[in-house]
Amino acid sequence: MKKNITLIGMMGCGKTTVAKELSKVLPEYALVDIDEEIEKSTGKKISEIFLKYGEPHFRELEINKIKQFTQNDFQIISAGGGAFENPDNRKRFLENSTVIFLKASPDNIYERIKAETHRPLLKKHFSLEKIQHILSLREKNYQKANYTIDTDNKTPAEIAEKIIGVINV
Repeated sequence: MKKNITLIGMMGCGKTTVAKELSKVLPEYALVDIDEEIEKSTGKKISEIFLKYGEPHFRELEINKIKQFTQNDFQIISAGGGAFENPDNRKRFLENSTVIFLKASPDNIYERIKAETHRPLLKKHFSLEKIQHILSLREKNYQKANYTIDTDNKTPAEIAEKIIGVINV
């Protein structure tokens, strides 16, 4: 097994929640949420960065955080929904992490995030169709993960248990 565990997938698939659950089972692993690290270092919310500076600026911040944290070992990394789209990020994650794609159906994603207001890519025209469209664009890269775990109708604890089962920690 590689020294890090990286969780990827669409917004609302449970990356942050499952990462927290995993950290309970693997206390020797540091918990790293890339979006939270960006917010800490900039003093701004992700939605504010998107609004004020645009997505390209946010992606640059994201690349820098991923470079920083993929140099360390024994971490559970929760990556932003679009982080795995960048070929350099993908290469870094795959080289030093066991990458787990948390797959959720568009319907479940919609139900999980419909009341949230902080998702920058869904600010305009939020709909099930928009989620399906984003997922269709990202699916080919998500499939490059080492493992895929379907999160539909599973609790965070059940998903964490499945992850432990596939990575054999």
